[in-house]
Amino acid sequence: MSTESLASYQKQTKANRLGLWLFFVSETFMFGGLLASRFYLWGGTRPDLDQTLGLVVTSVLLLSSFFMNRAESAIAHGDRRTFLSSLLITAGLGTAFLVGVVGFEWQGHIKPWDGVYGAILFGMTGLHALHVLSGVVLILIVWNLGRKGHFSVERHWGVEATAIYWHFVDVVWVFFYLSLIHI
Repeated sequence: MSTESLASYQKQTKANRLGLWLFFVSETFMFGGLLASRFYLWGGTRPDLDQTLGLVVTSVLLLSSFFMNRAESAIAHGDRRTFLSSLLITAGLGTAFLVGVVGFEWQGHIKPWDGVYGAILFGMTGLHALHVLSGVVLILIVWNLGRKGHFSVERHWGVEATAIYWHFVDVVWVFFYLSLIHI
């Protein structure tokens, strides 16, 4: 890659980072609004949720962040095999999280129409699940591009952006999880 091409790529990446972080500011307001609604409408109460399932899906999502970080680090060091395998593991763990929340928690005794408990619970978990699903799709797109050799040590903004998004979604879940569990 020529010095001029690399400089142009780095300049564009800097602008892209700014855009991504501005996006996260808006996302923070949206998720923050859901948390504020949860505390305003539920007060100090919580619905009876499966605490074991919550801990398991949270652990799965946090483990997925480890593999996403491993994928990003691998491509930055030119380790294509670890990069690709770590992306697939991350996507698999993200899918397992979705199955846990949507497939099991949503089948519980609380339904979306069950007043403030149902509305807030399904609003929080549903919006988060949509973001996890989007992240899994992004990860699979990055995996496919990576499989075709699209990323390199010098040029991997798409991987970095996807990793930042994934970690953001994980951090949001930690706050949501803590607001839902019985302590």
